[in-house]
Amino acid sequence: MIMNMVVAGLLLLNPNPNPNPNTAGGGGGVSSVEARGSQSGRKAEISLKNSQIIISGNGRGGRSDGYRLKRPCWYEPSQNAEEMLDFQQRSTRVDPDAPQSRQETLKPFVEKLGEEGRWWTVAHDSSDPNGVSCQMALDTYVFVPPGTTPPAGITMAELVDIARAALTVPEPKIELNPDAKSYVNLPTWVWLSGIGETTRSVTATLPGIMSATVTATLEDIQIDAGTTADRAEVKEECGPGGKPYAKGAAFTCGVRYLRASIDQPRDAYVLTVTSVWPIEIEDDVVPFAYDPIEVGVTRDVPVGEVQSTVRKTG
Repeated sequence: MIMNMVVAGLLLLNPNPNPNPNTAGGGGGVSSVEARGSQSGRKAEISLKNSQIIISGNGRGGRSDGYRLKRPCWYEPSQNAEEMLDFQQRSTRVDPDAPQSRQETLKPFVEKLGEEGRWWTVAHDSSDPNGVSCQMALDTYVFVPPGTTPPAGITMAELVDIARAALTVPEPKIELNPDAKSYVNLPTWVWLSGIGETTRSVTATLPGIMSATVTATLEDIQIDAGTTADRAEVKEECGPGGKPYAKGAAFTCGVRYLRASIDQPRDAYVLTVTSVWPIEIEDDVVPFAYDPIEVGVTRDVPVGEVQSTVRKTG
């Protein structure tokens, strides 16, 4: 209820958020507009259909953790009565076999002429398996009096959720020293490359009405040696991105394998490094928090025994 009141108040700032019926979402279910958050095929993309929401920011194009919207369909404010009727008149064709069908189609829009308020139109996330069925359970158009929000009307909390679902982070590469092969009891330094910016943000904007931004910041990495504690000692004082090898530096981030990997599949341990990205909601516009985004990458680490040769003298 609080979120609905927030949106209703914001609508008063712009009583005509989409005066041009040919712009995004103008027909509310007639035109199809997409806003994609690319996940490079690793996870399902968020794909907004029949929506005016614009997704922007540098937190796109990386790897998604597969976050799903809490509700995959909603109503968005669209045109006033006159604008919607004009749009429908230009969009509805005459059926020669049923000439009255056009009048029947236009009737709900004609009846609202002269009334104050706005049509709200339905949108959904088509990447969600329940997106289409969610939309089908709602009317395509709902006429709403000024200063109010219909049931299932988009809220600030849902706009934040859309930004969160579009948020991605880089999928880095594991770097090791020694690189090609390690040895028993030898420190194997671990760090990540290919991260780029360690702060990633996405903004979801309903133009002229409201906007929400979420930001993920790389805080730490977690290391899984790919074996049990009796075979590997893990050090995780890594900070963001791990610790590249430096001569004379303390070994605080990496793995010291205690046994060779000869008995493992492919003769190697499977090392997993997970980057941890806590999420913040700009200006704390909603009273909840998200779990961090965690993205894991793997690499085979062959570990051999140090060979020594004893020579007899004398």
